Formats: sequence, C-alpha cells, structure tokens
Amino acid sequence: MMSRYLWLLVAFAFIIGGCSGKEDKKLSKTYTNSIGMDFVLVDAGTFTMGSDKNANEKPAHNVTISKSFYLSATEVTQEQWEKVLGHNPGKFKAAKNPVESVSWHNVRFFISKLNAIENTNRYRLPTEAEWEYAAAEDFEDVSKLKKHAWYYESTKTKSLHPNAVAQKSPNKWGLYDMHGNVWEWVEDKYNENFYSKSPKKDPLNNLVGDKNVLKGGSCYNSAEFLRPAARISQPPDYKGDDVGFRVLLAVE
Repeated sequence: MMSRYLWLLVAFAFIIGGCSGKEDKKLSKTYTNSIGMDFVLVDAGTFTMGSDKNANEKPAHNVTISKSFYLSATEVTQEQWEKVLGHNPGKFKAAKNPVESVSWHNVRFFISKLNAIENTNRYRLPTEAEWEYAAAEDFEDVSKLKKHAWYYESTKTKSLHPNAVAQKSPNKWGLYDMHGNVWEWVEDKYNENFYSKSPKKDPLNNLVGDKNVLKGGSCYNSAEFLRPAARISQPPDYKGDDVGFRVLLAVE
C-alpha cells in the first residue's frame, strides 16, 4: 500500500515538473521563416516613450510592453517582397535593399499574404510603442549614430538613396537599420495628443486619425529625425521612395 502511494506521489511530481518546465521554456533568441526572413527576440519590459523635445512627442512617459515579441532583424527587402507578392515596387532596385515606395495599405496586404504562406496569423506591423521600445538607443553622440545608421550627414553625396540592409552595426537587440535608411510604417494611426491619454501598458492608437505613423528617419534626413521618439505621419496610401517597414512576429 505504501509503495503504491509513493508511486502516485512520484508520478504527480513528474507531471507537475513537466508542466512547469514547459511554461518556463526559454524562447529562442532568433527565428528564420520559410522565405528566409530573420527575426530576433525583443524581451518584454518598460521604457520611457516619447520626449519633451517636440509637441507631438510630449509628454515623456513610462510604457510597459507586456509580451516579448520577434521583430524582423532588417527592414523587409525587395527580394523578400517579391517572394511573397511576385513583383518589386522599389524605385532603387536591388535585392538586398529595403523595399520602398509601398503604402501602409500595401504593407498590410503583404503581411496578410505572408501569414497565408506561413499558415499563421502572428505576423503584423509593430505598434508605435513596440517599435520605439525596440529602437531605444542613446544617440546623443553622433559618432555612435554613424555606426548604426544611413542618414544625411553620413552619406556626403548628392545622389542620396537607401542602402542594402545590415551593413551597419545592429543595436542591442540585434536589429539593423532601426534608424535611417528608410522610414518604417507602424500599426498606429497618428494623433499628436495621443501620449497625454494613452494607456501605460501596450498602447495602440487604432481609432483616431486619418494618417498613420512613420518612425526611424531615412537616408534623406538629418540626425534629428532619427531619434527614437521622433514621429511623422502620412496618409495610408502614401508611397515614398524612402518609406518601407519591418514585420513583427507575435510569440505564441
């Protein structure tokens, strides 16, 4: 009788331990999907979003990103776009260049097709908060910025254009070109005053505004526009030759 009781205890402990082990399993730091897009893990955390520098960035406030996520290590390239949609809309044609001249609506269509190819619904644009959290770096020292970004001062050429991805140094997460090269669409609609009333946890403005937010600056811009807090807006059908995007993969 006692041995049977002990066996049941051991079995119960094994089951509990197995469940616990599954819950505690660490996420892989990187992931590559079926079309060769590389993703890096961005761990959940809290950061200071916005700044007190410009009106549309105020106020600087603490925001919590409650769930870890994967973000594409580079801006989506022209060859990746072509693998999914079969054509290349880029003005500056090169396989490893970021795809540009794509609208927010175009990007959403690309992501819907990527989800279908991968048989999932976990691909989407990052929110503005997720993007800024992943990009948060102190680039007050311009010499440090030059190691990470293509921007106006760093090119010294009259023929400005986007450059092939991942030629500069990555940031602390392993993300390339978060600053400069091309502006990046995010999920949010643009509202200049959103920060004054936005949630402090996983904020997303998907209701108010007839334009969408762009982050990160481009090769045409000075360092001022490359700050993580900097934000501009364009209509969702806007196509600029310095406008692209990167993709978020939600953790299951």
